[in-house]
Amino acid sequence: MTALLQRLERLSKAHPDWVLRLDGVDRTGELFELLLFRGVSSSVTHPTAFDPDAAVLPDGVGIEAMTLLAAPLQPDHETVLLGPLEPDAFLLALNSRA
Repeated sequence: MTALLQRLERLSKAHPDWVLRLDGVDRTGELFELLLFRGVSSSVTHPTAFDPDAAVLPDGVGIEAMTLLAAPLQPDHETVLLGPLEPDAFLLALNSRA
């Protein structure tokens, strides 16, 4: 999962007009949401370490859906560019855009 996250961070850095949202579930069944923007990942549902080298995805988080959004985010009106899709389908579709 770390390699995937690094790849997505590189893509988000190369496309500053994109926000990537990853939705999943942790080991306890609690929802997990991660946003990637301009090469930086941050969880909006769980604490994120201040250490940029620390893993942002806790062990046991399963990513169920990925969504590509237009940046900047507008809380009252998100512009969805792709998804939400399961990770494999999302990556295939994203490869054609990047």
